[in-house]
Amino acid sequence: QLQLVESGGDLVQPGGSLKLSCTMSGYSLDGFGLGWFHQAPGKEREGVAFISVNGGSTKYADSVKGRFTISRSNAANTVWLQMNDLIPGDTAVYYCAANIPGNTILVLTNENDYQYWGQGTQVTVSS
Repeated sequence: QLQLVESGGDLVQPGGSLKLSCTMSGYSLDGFGLGWFHQAPGKEREGVAFISVNGGSTKYADSVKGRFTISRSNAANTVWLQMNDLIPGDTAVYYCAANIPGNTILVLTNENDYQYWGQGTQVTVSS
């Protein structure tokens, strides 16, 4: 059974950094497109960062461009989200998700295209 498990969420001060990890078990990460989403209290879940099957293509929400970086290692069965220059507006539960796209370079950004989800990890940015 495929499972995604996130880790790395924490309380951090504004301007700080965090690196989230998401490890897949039960299946090889090969063949899956991956994404990070977040959901703040009282708000809908939003896409943050996305990476293609081959890792060569990425997309980011405008709010995180230049601050967040998504990366993956199929050997480690893990996808990461490096978050720098964090602001209070980044406070949310962060979820990783996986999809099976039509090709290795396609980057999917709609959450409805993602079939597998982790349980989430809390990121709080506050002084």
